[in-house]
Amino acid sequence: MSDLLERVTAFRAAFARRQAAEIVELPGAFAVRDPDFSRSQEHNQLIVETPDADPAALPGLAVRGLGTRRQYRITVLDEALGARATPVLAAAGYSRDTELVLARETAGCAPPEPAAHQVELAELRTAVFRQQLEWSPNEDLARELTERRTARLRGAEKVLFLATRTPDGEIAAWTDLYLDPVAGLAQLEDLVTATPHHRQGHGDTLLATGLALAAAAGIPWLFLTADLEDWPREWYARRGFTRLGLSHSFLHR
Repeated sequence: MSDLLERVTAFRAAFARRQAAEIVELPGAFAVRDPDFSRSQEHNQLIVETPDADPAALPGLAVRGLGTRRQYRITVLDEALGARATPVLAAAGYSRDTELVLARETAGCAPPEPAAHQVELAELRTAVFRQQLEWSPNEDLARELTERRTARLRGAEKVLFLATRTPDGEIAAWTDLYLDPVAGLAQLEDLVTATPHHRQGHGDTLLATGLALAAAAGIPWLFLTADLEDWPREWYARRGFTRLGLSHSFLHR
């Protein structure tokens, strides 16, 4: 594992700990829980941060750490351990999603014109809720997945919500930007363009703004994750992001 990937992995684990309402320490892993966002897998999961955890123990650790749940999520941050754990967890009824960890340097990144701007959750709430409803027409779930951004504010030294607007002022796209100058890392997370505003350049504006803000804060690297099987990985590659490694998430239904 490269030094940069090690630092990114440590950042991801620390972010999960800092935003958690409750943490349960377990051998080679920890569980994060948040009763206010009980249906958010991000906020209720087992995170395996060491490469030498026992794959066979993971289903039991998930139950110990998370209690009784309709679904269990296990995130394995180490690529090799995730590969070893795959057949064991598949036999226990888990399916696997694999994420690429991508990064690029921020040196020389200047803000676009026009740039995205920082907004408060109150400004984002309507647009995010509307998009969540489009993805899953359950109002209670959509509301919870919108409000969980309040927990993310605890996750890093500086957490920004960025947005772009249409000419008439409607929020068209948004993303989270996490800044940690001490670690020398920034993360872009949850970049979404609302369905009516696809293919209008909003994603490029958000990405360029995030890179410029990280550069201005003296942070040399910005990283993000992308689904291994989905098209955004190619979109990010065309914009200078290169692969650092893989992580795996396992979901038991």
